Amino acid sequence: MIEHLIPILAGTLGAAVPLIFAGLGELVAERTGVINLGVEGMMLVGAIAGFAAAAESGYGVTAGLPAGALAGAATAMIFGFFALSLAANQAACGLALTIFGIGLSAFIGQHYVAYSLPGLKPIAIPLLSDIPLLGPILFKQDWVVYLSFLAFAGIAWTLAKTRLGLLLKAIGESPESAHAIGYPVISIRFGAVAFGGAMAGIAGAYLSTVYTPLWVQNMSAGRGWIAVALVVFASWKPARLMLGAYLFGAVTILQFHAQGLGIMVPVQFLAALPYVATIVVLVVISRDRRVLQNNLPASLGKPFLP
Repeated sequence: MIEHLIPILAGTLGAAVPLIFAGLGELVAERTGVINLGVEGMMLVGAIAGFAAAAESGYGVTAGLPAGALAGAATAMIFGFFALSLAANQAACGLALTIFGIGLSAFIGQHYVAYSLPGLKPIAIPLLSDIPLLGPILFKQDWVVYLSFLAFAGIAWTLAKTRLGLLLKAIGESPESAHAIGYPVISIRFGAVAFGGAMAGIAGAYLSTVYTPLWVQNMSAGRGWIAVALVVFASWKPARLMLGAYLFGAVTILQFHAQGLGIMVPVQFLAALPYVATIVVLVVISRDRRVLQNNLPASLGKPFLP
């Protein structure tokens, strides 16, 4: 049993990375009162931008992740212009951004269908990687997995312990009050949206350059929507979001090990499990209105013009 458990848990960390980056970015944006449903589109734009940069430059992931971040942030600015500057409906703008991202990535990606990248080799941390059971799971991963740990720690600390985090949450609760005391609400929201786009772009670039180092149309496969659902699942708290990302990562990776574990279930059902789990989780959470009301940013989805 242990010989199956270790690769499943180790694979869970890698499978969760796109959800962690995209989910944390969306969480920051929603903390300021902006809901961007275009995460899927931003991930796909980041995926093709990262793959193209990695393939053309020869620097692999080192060039791919920054390119994905820049592409995701630039795509997010399109959403920001309509949803923040023009105060258009945020849900509609986000859906339009997803459609735009799917089409743009497919158009650019047709030139890279035959390409493949070398990916990343795991980095074994000395001494720690030799710890029984935990060593192979936690300390023999690629460096982007370790970067996801740092991203979580940095965002959680910023939101909980810094003046910036308090300001972001204050704008999400009452942008009118923040504006009244002199804070540039729209500019700060633009920054949060750009950060969310950059994180979604990194998530997409990780998919195309590390997790499956080749370009496939619509390769995000709904992960952007799961990331949005994770923010609600986490009740806008980074620690719960990490837990949810690993939960969905485990469900995703289980389909590749099911036959080895003797689980005789149709492959199609296993492939659908992450999305079924998303629906179940959202239904369960929505039944407890007190949790949502106590944690939901009061101005979420509401336009603000100073």
